[in-house]
Amino acid sequence: MNTDYIPIAALNHYAYCPHRCWRMFCAGEFTENEYTVEGTSLHQRVHTLSETQQGETWQVRAIWLKSEQYQLIGKADLIEAAQGEFYPVEYKRGKPGEWGNDALQVCAQALCLEEMTGKPVQRGFLYYAHSHQRETVEISAQLREEAIGILTALRELFQTGERPKPVYTPRCRGCSLYKQCLPQASKKLKTYREES
Repeated sequence: MNTDYIPIAALNHYAYCPHRCWRMFCAGEFTENEYTVEGTSLHQRVHTLSETQQGETWQVRAIWLKSEQYQLIGKADLIEAAQGEFYPVEYKRGKPGEWGNDALQVCAQALCLEEMTGKPVQRGFLYYAHSHQRETVEISAQLREEAIGILTALRELFQTGERPKPVYTPRCRGCSLYKQCLPQASKKLKTYREES
């Protein structure tokens, strides 16, 4: 994989599961399931470049974000500006996530926005399509630190191409790459080898 720039979405995938991230970004594997199809459909609607004014809020959709400092690149679903403040809005299917990986994607967008605008970004939003609600993401020092740590791990992953071991967690149930990964089979094989 070309490691010049890290796709913003890779932070979300790595935080969700390093093994899944490797399969998608290093091995080029991707399989659709009901969740990915729904997510793709949602993003097709929001990834049409447009610029609008909603009262005092300026909105631009499907704009590319880039950071030289962090070597990040990706397309934002929506960037808004109001009262001199810029913030990203990331669209997600379903209900608010349990895993925290969506917030890392918003943080990565904020890091790019700060560099591009020269202004601090204190918050962003996650818009969940099923609930039609926005959830505020505070771009805290802790979230920034976590995002930068994942960027370091991603850079190493992309440079070495070394596959992280699959680890079964409850989030595996919704993963479109579950059949390729078979994390429970890997766990059983490891237990069998240890017992032999």
